[in-house]
Amino acid sequence: MQRTRVLSSLILILACAATASAQDQPPASTDAQQPAPHDKRIFGVLPNYATVDRDEQLPPLTTKQRFRLAELNSFDPFVYPFVGVTAGLADARKQEPTWGGGVKGYSHHYAAAFADNTIGNMLTTAIVPTLAHQDPRYYVLGDNGTWHRAAYASSRTLITRGEAGGRQFNISEIGGNAAGAAVSNLYYPPDARSVAATLERAAMQVMWDAAANELKEFWPDVRRIWRHD
Repeated sequence: MQRTRVLSSLILILACAATASAQDQPPASTDAQQPAPHDKRIFGVLPNYATVDRDEQLPPLTTKQRFRLAELNSFDPFVYPFVGVTAGLADARKQEPTWGGGVKGYSHHYAAAFADNTIGNMLTTAIVPTLAHQDPRYYVLGDNGTWHRAAYASSRTLITRGEAGGRQFNISEIGGNAAGAAVSNLYYPPDARSVAATLERAAMQVMWDAAANELKEFWPDVRRIWRHD
């Protein structure tokens, strides 16, 4: 019961912080930092708000805009079924067996997966990038061959842009997900709070982000073929 209250409080605090920052955000500036309307969803479903096409020249993000992006990536309607799938996989693999099975076990897995995603987004897209003065957006390379682009997309989990545009170690991604995994020990059961289990959760979040980068990199090509542009 105590873990449930902690988890509910964390989600509520993050949701309120994101909503408050979004309410103060000038609409024109927000739109200027996001992809064109037809690019905001990959295949019309997957959120794609923090991607910059290779021909776009955008100014640095403000703190409010970083929190806005984190909110979009955390509370987009698609997120809820995605979390449901990841929770179902965890439930099927009988992770955290102390949570039990059935509806009760699934509800625990769903709440934990939703919290992992939300906390991770807030840390990697808003909080740590603001503190480290880094740009959390993904910049599409768009040329130089398929394998080069795939390697570039994967490497963005380790390399990012600073506010001035230079390349930096991506402390926002690595440090943010590590911090998120540490925070998750507040609501995971005792047998899932070991160093190994915590590092595994951090690594999984980085892996999901690396996979998302691949989608963001090649989505413009897929879109041109799909729509015969």
